[in-house]
Amino acid sequence: MAFSTQELHHLHRNHPASYSATTAPPPTPSTQSNCLSISTAADDLSRLLHRLPPTLSLPRRLSPRTISPPLISLSPQNNSNNILSSSSQLGFFQLSNHLIPSQLALSAELESLSLFDLPTDKKQHFFPKNWPLGFDEDDEDDGDGNGMSLCLSAHCPSESTELNLSSLTQFARALEKVGLEIVETISKAGGFDNPLRFEGSSCPWSSLVWVSEGVAGNKPVFNGRFYPYVVALQYQIRCRKYSLLSDSGWVSVSPEVDSVLVTVGDIAQVWSNGKLKKVRGTAVASLGDDNKSRCISISLLVTLPLESTISPILPSAVTVDGDDNDNTSAGAGGVEEVEGGGEDEKEGEKRPAFKLFSFEDYAWRVYHERHLFKDPLDRYRV
Repeated sequence: MAFSTQELHHLHRNHPASYSATTAPPPTPSTQSNCLSISTAADDLSRLLHRLPPTLSLPRRLSPRTISPPLISLSPQNNSNNILSSSSQLGFFQLSNHLIPSQLALSAELESLSLFDLPTDKKQHFFPKNWPLGFDEDDEDDGDGNGMSLCLSAHCPSESTELNLSSLTQFARALEKVGLEIVETISKAGGFDNPLRFEGSSCPWSSLVWVSEGVAGNKPVFNGRFYPYVVALQYQIRCRKYSLLSDSGWVSVSPEVDSVLVTVGDIAQVWSNGKLKKVRGTAVASLGDDNKSRCISISLLVTLPLESTISPILPSAVTVDGDDNDNTSAGAGGVEEVEGGGEDEKEGEKRPAFKLFSFEDYAWRVYHERHLFKDPLDRYRV
């Protein structure tokens, strides 16, 4: 349809913005659709972020959370409920009234410091590497600040007559006695037989003295290698913070002076069929930012002989009416095998949460590999 010149002038005068040469054309359906899509996506993203649980938010601090370990008296009555509760909820606690003299701990520390002051050739001569025994200076320079560590047998720290380690030996045996008492208490309270009860000709446990240097800075790290154990004990000579890796993550603890810090290990967790929490490795002394301070920590590890096997120790199954059900039998290495069951499994029967495995293979793996982000027991879970 053609317009005359007068009609065009009339239209332009009444609607100048609609037909101006410099005005942008109205949005087409495609551009409107793109704008709506972007707006809708932004709204959806905003709603998603608001629905995220608090646990998925970024941490506000990198330092480990601080926990005060429960202080439990090692009385003749063995306060088993508190020990079991702390072992099940945290995996660590501190003991008082343990009867270990503080002067003995100081003498053992001085003897240990003298070992770290030895020249390298003397260290290799007196303490040759015989896995897991001997000095470990951590050849990998990974910037984590891992220091030197020394592993000794609790009953025979050194065969050399040139070294006097009488205080360290006596101190280790005193800690071992407390550790075996703790294992007995946890076993009774947890409802399973104590595998370390001496009933045969061979000793069912092995005790190692683990001496390591403190780590400068506030960053929690593994201090050298670590070794699987049932329980580990550290006497607190002075007020100092420690970092430890529990099942709930890195934790900072400050035990009381003259108490014994007890950590539950991976072997105890398997024995309890996962009921007990554990600590990976031993507690590492933190020196803060003071690089001039010198500190070593002495841990007594109650562990197993290399030829041992590990598996859950399940109590006899109990039927609904409370009668004992004798359908369990001990397998190799103390494993309990439940017969029958299936989908019609009776109430009260328990199934193992871990497979039976070789202690030597497991110990070699956790000692030589750095399991910082993955639990080494995961491969054995049922």
